Amino acid sequence: MTVTNGGLGRGLAPQHVAASTALAAALMLLPAVTLAQTLEAAPTPAPSQSPAPAPTPMAPAAPTTVERNAKGLSGKAIRVGVYLNVQPDCSSGPLPSIRLVSPPGNGSVTIKRGKINATNYKQCLALEVPGYVAFYQSKADFTGTDTLTLEVKFPQGRTELQRITVNVGIAPGGQKI
Repeated sequence: MTVTNGGLGRGLAPQHVAASTALAAALMLLPAVTLAQTLEAAPTPAPSQSPAPAPTPMAPAAPTTVERNAKGLSGKAIRVGVYLNVQPDCSSGPLPSIRLVSPPGNGSVTIKRGKINATNYKQCLALEVPGYVAFYQSKADFTGTDTLTLEVKFPQGRTELQRITVNVGIAPGGQKI
């Protein structure tokens, strides 16, 4: 290997040029040796063996169906669900996503974001975390039973289908609820 002023030994004293030239020659051989060692170490399948099948991705778990009930006055907002994610250290985690799968026949559903205050929730004596609150509101003249279904996808991968039955009545002046 010949070293010139513009080459490998630029700015080095003559005794260092020879050392850097030897080092460069050794480094040029190193990748070939490492590659050869890697190829020798890798097992090759026997001709009669077929390669292992690729792992199939796991299908998401089937949603769990939960039956819930709520009751309230005709034409008024009725809370039908509170959704939050409290971590073991009592802080908030990512909130679940909520989708209306089947709407109620005699009213509407609204989801609102807010701060949830709670005491003695799991291991937390007192906490304030963000959350979603689901409300159902019937048509003003409706009394009876209405049903809706919400899909709740939690950040850990669990999915719930919440079938909520709402009993709607009229003001407590002797009227049924």
